[in-house]
Parts: sequence; C-alpha cells; structure tokens
Amino acid sequence: MPEGATELVLIRHGESRAAREDSPFPLVDGHADPELAEEGQLQAKRIADRFGGQHFDALYVTPLRRTAETAAPLAQRLGLTPRLRPELREIHLGDWEGGLFRIRTAQGHPLAVRCRAEQRWEVIPGAESNDAFAARVRAGVERLAADHPGERVAVVTHAGVIAQVFALASGSTPFAFLGADNGSVSQVVVHGPQWTPRRFNDVAHLED
Repeated sequence: MPEGATELVLIRHGESRAAREDSPFPLVDGHADPELAEEGQLQAKRIADRFGGQHFDALYVTPLRRTAETAAPLAQRLGLTPRLRPELREIHLGDWEGGLFRIRTAQGHPLAVRCRAEQRWEVIPGAESNDAFAARVRAGVERLAADHPGERVAVVTHAGVIAQVFALASGSTPFAFLGADNGSVSQVVVHGPQWTPRRFNDVAHLED
C-alpha cells in the first residue's frame, strides 16, 4: 500500500433474527437493533476462524448489537477490544424501522420498489436522505483513516454502509453495491482523498 494509507476490512454483520410485523425489533437511537440469529452466530465464528490469525491494529463496531455480536469471536481471537464508530451505523429507515423495511421489501410494497428503482432512501417516509447518509459515512471513513495511518483496521458494519463506501470509492450509482452477504468481507484502501476498492463480498469462509 502507499505509505500512510489505511486498509479497511469491512465485515458485514451476521444474519440477524427474522423480522415479524407483530414483534418489531427494539430500537437504539431510532435504529432497529435485532440480535443475531443462530446462522449469524455461526457466520461470526467462521469470520474469526478466517481472520483470527491475521494482524489488525484495531477492530471497530457500530452501536447496534448485531455488529458487536459478530465481532465478539474475532475480538477474542485477536485480543482486541472493539471500539465504537457511530458514523458507520446502518441507514436510518424512518417509518420503516423495527424490521418493517425487510417486510415491505419482501411484500413488493410500491415504495420499496420505487426506492430501489430510483436509488433514493428518502422515498421511505422519514428515512435518512442519500446525501446525509453519504456525508455521515464519508466522515466515519475519514476519521478512521486519520486515526490509523499506515494500519490495518477491521470494521464490522452494515450492508448499506458497505454499499455507500464502495459508491464513494468507485463513483458508482448509490445502490450499485447494495446487498453484500451477511458475514461477507470487503476491502478498501484509503490514502488521503483516494479510496481504492480491493475486494467486495468475499464469502470464501462461508461457502461450505
């Protein structure tokens, strides 16, 4: 890597429990906060098996527990205490928080279809706008790079955040990279204003 660059290994959290309209997820600062499902716990162990013997200078999570639960086995293997990076929490989905976004998407709700077609989060009532989300994610990545020049950092985060990082790095449309698998690994090298994608949605540790 270029001297002083920061390598960010972006890990999507493991699968969380299923959304049910009659049992909404608890909220943390307005964001849905489900725990990991059994499959997600297994994915977290697979992540630790793959990366537990590698070197990382720091490990970050968001305030949402599915990232902390995913990071726990890796943190134990690495001997690192996870740090919080609130800017890299998931997109705020407004009136569709608490699991309702998943349900409406599965139902083919007209607003869900429109959101995907127009690639604009703010189509959902009360949702964070594309511009606000991009600015928040950019600030979080820039802060990581400033705090860890020349270092390798693991970040357990969310699909929307990973998509936004890659959109900013590549100049793609907003949703081009939306849909990284649970437990997948993506990588970006940050060197000043230059963000270089290195890999996306690597699931080699999950394939069997």
